[in-house]
Amino acid sequence: MSSASVLKEHWARGEPVFGGWAALPCAFGAELMCVPGVDYVCIDQQHGLVEYADMVAMLRAIEGRGVVPVTRVPANVPWIIGKALDAGAQGVVVPMVNNGEEAAAAVAACRYAPKGIRSFGPVRASMVMDTRDISVVGDGVLCFVMVETREAVERIDEIASTPGLDGIYVGPADLALGLGLPPNLDKEEPEHVAAVEKILKACQRHGVVAGIQCGSGKSARKYAERGFGFVTFAKDSNLIPSAMDREVAAARQGASADNVKERGYA
Repeated sequence: MSSASVLKEHWARGEPVFGGWAALPCAFGAELMCVPGVDYVCIDQQHGLVEYADMVAMLRAIEGRGVVPVTRVPANVPWIIGKALDAGAQGVVVPMVNNGEEAAAAVAACRYAPKGIRSFGPVRASMVMDTRDISVVGDGVLCFVMVETREAVERIDEIASTPGLDGIYVGPADLALGLGLPPNLDKEEPEHVAAVEKILKACQRHGVVAGIQCGSGKSARKYAERGFGFVTFAKDSNLIPSAMDREVAAARQGASADNVKERGYA
């Protein structure tokens, strides 16, 4: 079974894990992303087009390929987090966490009492995890929080030191917006680079995994070499148009620029 423990074993050995991002509500699409070398696929319920029933089908597809399924929940709300975990997600990525109190709330939503407030009802999770040991279903799942604002960067140590937190995931585009920069990935502006480095160092000081969203495998390799351990390098909704652009360019290579523009290809 593809459980969070697989990722934790890599981190215990000091190894990064690499994954894909699924924004399209398609189980087969998620399955196609699970090629050899992909450790996890994160289902995006915040900005993707994925509804809850879509997510459940996508979890099954990812599991079936031997890859660890996690999900970005829409918001830092306990019942939303618990419902995703009850469906069998092996971890959650919680967006827009700005301080230690909000990070603690995310952790509490993932853990059963006395460590948290998660209600017990792992209906589908009981099929894919060993519920005889409640620590597996509760403490065994991953809780990552996203740092995406200037406030969160300023309060990074209180976030990273949250008991029970597994890691911090950098949202480069929202972080860029908060810093007054264009919202895209693989930022090179000094202020953004410094903020990301500050987040990484805080994770290392407090013993939690640093994660980040990248725009390419080449970029992912660079961040892994810097010390990031949870590195997303591909997104389905980007892969399809970029591949189409490449193939259209190859097919239209002999056409004049004016002709291509006239036909609506440029």
